[in-house]
Parts: sequence; structure tokens; C-alpha cells
Amino acid sequence: MVTLNRIYTRTGDAGQTRLATGEQVSKADPRVAAYGAVDETNACLGLARAQLAADPELDAALARIQNELFDLGADLATPAARHGEALRVVESQIARLEAEIDAFNADLPDLTSFVLPAGSAGAAALHLARTVCRRAEREGVALAEGGAPVEPAALKYLNRLSDFLFVAARRANREIGEVLWKPAATR
Repeated sequence: MVTLNRIYTRTGDAGQTRLATGEQVSKADPRVAAYGAVDETNACLGLARAQLAADPELDAALARIQNELFDLGADLATPAARHGEALRVVESQIARLEAEIDAFNADLPDLTSFVLPAGSAGAAALHLARTVCRRAEREGVALAEGGAPVEPAALKYLNRLSDFLFVAARRANREIGEVLWKPAATR
């Protein structure tokens, strides 16, 4: 477990940080970019939760996901070579996201167009989280494609999470209706 009793250490002042393995890397390292985007996704979820307290089922799912995003950050901060010792995202977490997507989506109307990232404040915050999550996924894919070890479940989790956040945003707009794209509406 982590104990934080000093918030600043000055060890990053020269643009370096340490991975979970203790390895020192640049703060611009692709691995740091990947888990940094996961951290941004988590912050967006905090903003969304502040707007969505009236939906306890969705809030509970988002609270769990926020915790899982710390697991995911630890996963990405630990190169896959140390698999036996590292905290990893597991398939059951992905399966739970899929089950929640299916359950939340079952109560929503069919889509007739693409959804604009708008509507209620909670829905807009979830759309923001979704787009940041997509960036985290792209950063993770770039890391893996660059030859760095990345656990496949980490990337799969991010992909499924962005789907979950899309459906959650639609759910958050149930009361007021969704804002749909109208192709060429301003011509």
C-alpha cells in the first residue's frame, strides 16, 4: 500500500519521474503519457460524479471505475515484464463494464443519428471523460506499437470504458433528451 506523507519531493524538477519498477524515465515518456491520460480520465469522472449524484446506480459504477482507473494506472506504470509482481487489470473488470453497458443501454431508445457531446452538465462531463479515455487508449496503443510491453487487458479495458461512458452519457440525458447531430444543418 502507498503512504504519502510528503506531497512534493523535488525529484521531478528536472523532468524525470519513476515508474512503479523504480526505473527513472522522462516525464515525456510514452508510458507516462499513457497513465497520465488515464489520470485525466479519472479527474473527468470526478467532475461527472459531482453532477450525477441523483443517479445512485450510475454514481456507484463511476466510483468503482475511478478506483479501477488507479489499478489501470499502476498496470501501465509497470512494464509487462514484471507480470507476477504487478497490479493488473483483469478480464472480470472488463466483463463487468460490458454487463453494465448492456444493462444501461437496454433502457435507452435506438439512436437515429450521432450524439453530440451536450445535454445535461453530467452528460457533458461524461462525454469529456469519454474523449479523454479515447486519448488514453490511443496513448496506450502507441506505447504498445512502439515496442513497450503493455498488458492487452489494459487496452481492452480502456476501449470498453469509452463505450461505457458513451452509454452513461446517454443515460444522463434521459430526462432532457439527447442532442443529435443534424448533418449539413447549417448550410
